[in-house]
Amino acid sequence: MRNKYLAAMLVAGITCLTMQAHADNSWADNTKIGGKMYWDFTNINSKSNGATVDPNGLGFDVKRFYVGVDHSFNDMWSVNFTSDFNYSSTDKNPQGYVKKAYVQAHWSGAANLRLGSADMPWIPFAENMYQYRFVENTLIDRLHYGNSADWGAHFLGKSGIANYAFSAVNGGGYHNPSRSKGLDIEGRVGFEPVSGRVIAVGGYSVKRDLDPQANPAIHPASRLDLLANYKVKNFHVGMEYFSADNWNNVDTTATDKADGYSLYGDYTFMPDTAFFVRYDDAKLSKTLDPSLKDTYYNAGVSFQTAKGVTWAVAYKHEELKDNTTIDKKNDEVGVWAQIAF
Repeated sequence: MRNKYLAAMLVAGITCLTMQAHADNSWADNTKIGGKMYWDFTNINSKSNGATVDPNGLGFDVKRFYVGVDHSFNDMWSVNFTSDFNYSSTDKNPQGYVKKAYVQAHWSGAANLRLGSADMPWIPFAENMYQYRFVENTLIDRLHYGNSADWGAHFLGKSGIANYAFSAVNGGGYHNPSRSKGLDIEGRVGFEPVSGRVIAVGGYSVKRDLDPQANPAIHPASRLDLLANYKVKNFHVGMEYFSADNWNNVDTTATDKADGYSLYGDYTFMPDTAFFVRYDDAKLSKTLDPSLKDTYYNAGVSFQTAKGVTWAVAYKHEELKDNTTIDKKNDEVGVWAQIAF
């Protein structure tokens, strides 16, 4: 019922926007409508302790379908609304969310303030560096150690070789606009002294929306982020690293730590055609289960068939294992695509 209601709201909203655009040319001139879709057709083989488990077999997924509307009132004030739809062949029902809904004050390229649900400082930035989000989420997003968007206040900008973003948010992510006793803080500062050469550091601190009055948080959560990216002509490599304290132990008496890194690269060997590869390694419970380790890698070839249409033929493997009871493996091979308009 919730998804049907949301879908009806989205259809009504887009219809109203279209009617308004026809009625008022000046409104349309200051309004942009765009979208992006990630879909795949793959075969998955999942195993847990040697037994075949779901998700398994051949299927089609729409991992994400964003539709966004951006309207400028004047040189300073604008508003953005972006919906988020996804469907997985392993789920019974599609899901829909509001990913972004914010008003922005733009003073200059160095000073912008967004109020509402907007991009967080780290994950979208890392996605832009990685460039293959449609094949796989970046390290922190894939392991669920952060949110790509959240509800709150967001300040961002760029000045000279420096770029930066800071957010004070509820902490539950864009799909959960509830609140606890305080706001969470995430920030990033990056530098690009030469085009394509980027280094950045970021961090996250406080309670992850897990500090309600009735059940107070026991531990604060924190995360340190590092990124380096190098791109010249046809060659591109990069690295992302994180270290987290008590990320999954905010409301437990036990404490824990985790860290991991991601190495990625691609080489364009023909016009609009590239070979790409990635390797992730993470220790997810360094205190409570020191042997628990997540290993992930992918490799494939990507190519463009039109502006905004990118395809990838790839293989992905993930293994989560410790020395006692956990032994999970997932292999996936097929076709992925990104459609942007």
